[in-house]
Amino acid sequence: MDQKKKTLINFKKAKSLTEKIIKMVEEGDYCIDIMQQNLAVIGILRSAHQMLMENHLNTCFRHAVESKNEKNKKEMVEEILRLAKFYNK
Repeated sequence: MDQKKKTLINFKKAKSLTEKIIKMVEEGDYCIDIMQQNLAVIGILRSAHQMLMENHLNTCFRHAVESKNEKNKKEMVEEILRLAKFYNK
């Protein structure tokens, strides 16, 4: 299975779990149970993010770095740095 399909599966799992969490909150389920499901969604989304990052670095970013376009290289590096900074907030 390719990376795109794996990433999409993770997003669909996160969506399904998020819908379950909403229902749990609406029904007044035990807080710890809700938080455990929430942590599961966070883990799935982190995994999807990692897959997206790896794919980007191995495709778009690699092509930019291998090109002779210095402006494009600089922009790509800046994008990655902005994203990393945002991710760590």
